[in-house]
Amino acid sequence: MPRRVALITDTSLHLGPDLARILAKRDHDLILGNPLPGLVAEVEALGASVVALDGMEDLGDGHNIARLIDAGLQRFARLDAACVRTGVIIGGAFLEATLDQLQTLQRANQEAVFHTLQALMGVMVPTGQGQILIITSATGKRLMPNSSLYSATRAGANMMVKAAAMEVADKGVSINALGTAFLDYPGFIKATGSDDPEVRKKVEGMVPMKRFGQPAEIAHFAAGLLDGGNQFQTGQFFSMSGGWSD
Repeated sequence: MPRRVALITDTSLHLGPDLARILAKRDHDLILGNPLPGLVAEVEALGASVVALDGMEDLGDGHNIARLIDAGLQRFARLDAACVRTGVIIGGAFLEATLDQLQTLQRANQEAVFHTLQALMGVMVPTGQGQILIITSATGKRLMPNSSLYSATRAGANMMVKAAAMEVADKGVSINALGTAFLDYPGFIKATGSDDPEVRKKVEGMVPMKRFGQPAEIAHFAAGLLDGGNQFQTGQFFSMSGGWSD
């Protein structure tokens, strides 16, 4: 039986490195964007064949996801699953927000989802199978203070995922969104000022579980939506935020 092939757009941080390791252990070959130093050798040692490309930071440019997909198809001639992590975080009060901030967020949080969904669906729908997971944010479901524009663009991305999923639900392709919040990784730490221990304590206090989540926890959940074992789930938004958002 041919090995499954999974694409992960960002394997430099967040859930990406851990997800690559998990899928390699589950007998997947991998197409990796922006791999963490040493990660390619690590997953190859786990049995995966790997295609890796840098320069995937701006998925708002549709050429980037096209390059990554093309490189993978040239090597493996198939694509079974894809995890796409997009977005930037810009906080602040709505009355102080600027059009430039809104446009930056729209490009990173919505246009990137548009480009990646179209590109991935274009490959998977003709084959009659595939799994796509778009990483968004739990703030697209529940507003976090001083994040009005960010939350709005993430909510739009979540609805885009649902709409796309319903269009191809009968074509063998499942598409879901996974939103995180309070995750212990540099982007969230910087955005919330949680590198200050006192601030971190206050922010953790907002979480019912009273702690930040770890990237490996997110990766384990995500793997179940990508490894081929469960394909009877589509058009859903899943929140991983320690109980903060349903």
